[in-house]
Amino acid sequence: MLNEMSTSSPLSVSPQSALDLAVGLESGSDRTTSRRGLLAIAGLLAIGATIAVAAAHTATLLPQSVSFVPSGLAGAFNGVYLNLHPAGAIAALALFFVAYVVVVSLSAQLSPRVVLMAVATLNLLVLLAPPLVSTDIFSYQAYARMGALYGFNPYTNGPHAIFLDPVFQYIGSKWSYIPTAYGPIFTVFSYVLAPLSVAASVFAYKSIAAVSSIALVALVWHCARLRGKDPVRAAALVGLNPLLVIYGVGGGHNDLLMLVAFVGGLYAILSSRERMGGGLAVLAAGIKLTAGIILPFALAAGGPRRGRGRRDLMIGAAIALAMVTILSLAVFGAHSVDMLKTINRSQSEGDWQTLPGFISIGLGLWTIAHIVGYTLAAIFLVITWRLLLRVWRGQMDWIDGAGWATLTMLVASSSLLPWYVGWLLPLAAIGHDRRLTRWALIMTGVVQGFQLVGYIPHATSLL
Repeated sequence: MLNEMSTSSPLSVSPQSALDLAVGLESGSDRTTSRRGLLAIAGLLAIGATIAVAAAHTATLLPQSVSFVPSGLAGAFNGVYLNLHPAGAIAALALFFVAYVVVVSLSAQLSPRVVLMAVATLNLLVLLAPPLVSTDIFSYQAYARMGALYGFNPYTNGPHAIFLDPVFQYIGSKWSYIPTAYGPIFTVFSYVLAPLSVAASVFAYKSIAAVSSIALVALVWHCARLRGKDPVRAAALVGLNPLLVIYGVGGGHNDLLMLVAFVGGLYAILSSRERMGGGLAVLAAGIKLTAGIILPFALAAGGPRRGRGRRDLMIGAAIALAMVTILSLAVFGAHSVDMLKTINRSQSEGDWQTLPGFISIGLGLWTIAHIVGYTLAAIFLVITWRLLLRVWRGQMDWIDGAGWATLTMLVASSSLLPWYVGWLLPLAAIGHDRRLTRWALIMTGVVQGFQLVGYIPHATSLL
């Protein structure tokens, strides 16, 4: 298996070949698919298809800046007029979550081919739909066009700097004056797509997210096998998650690309290729800073007795960090560090789905909200430090430690968007602590529930 992976990286294969590779690992298995399992998978796909087909004519499922979908953004199902209205959209998303939980719970009764084909089908359906829910996909293109076509530094200027550009009308009002908070690796990569039209860029980013989602499932599959975990359950937990697929792939979010590098680093470390693992971990953080949480736990694994492995991990990370730094300075100067201020700003503003955000936005108690936010941040740091100590002392598996730290980060966050739950899913899928899987499902349900409340007309105003 390791020889196969060394000659063909999951990052470079097509979606179908990635799935075939994963299916091949389970050849000769005696797993059979039960009728209940097939019904659960069929229900999941039917609901996913309904959401994808109806999205172009259901305002609840569209980004707030897209009240009427132009034909170029409407996707392949524009010719089918199906409007779910808020009530139907809420019901469909709620049923999708229920079906997802059922599929994960019945994963032992499902064959690998059925689960993996369901993952591929669901990703394809969402890819063919219009952009879903979030305006971030337009912000990616705005920041790219700012730098590549207009000469503005996206780390010091918000999209309003190019307010005459066709993409600006689709930017969420909250983000019009906010510089990019994404890492320099992703920002430089986005420059390649800058010349594309708005519609072409939308489906380019969605395609990248869909392919990344498939590659992520393949990587999680291999990591699960190396860890002695059920790969089918791991694939179902990650690849069929509604927040990762409907919101992540549907919105073309760069979190999927980050997770490919993130889990690729995990796989490399588990395969005793620490230099590659350290490099991929830094690359993932260069796409989105959140991915940096894994590296301290990988370094702490093995405690004081681990010598060469830790040294190779640090060498790989140092080389990658030097390369990212050189690239960032060459393209953006020293301004890429300004993303830390932007991240702090977005976290301080928060959103109503989090405790600090509800206190500030819902109750108007800004001072108390800031105190609560800083308190939660301090709790996250303390818990993370204690987890690192437990990993160092050999009292906890390092992937489990990273999983609990990620869960704490999500709970403590002042801004918690649905696709952020995807950060936890691979760690829960390949971790040894079964409670992480349970908490991943709980977090998915809670965050999805908050989103559904937001779709009820006037509900957020009342809150």
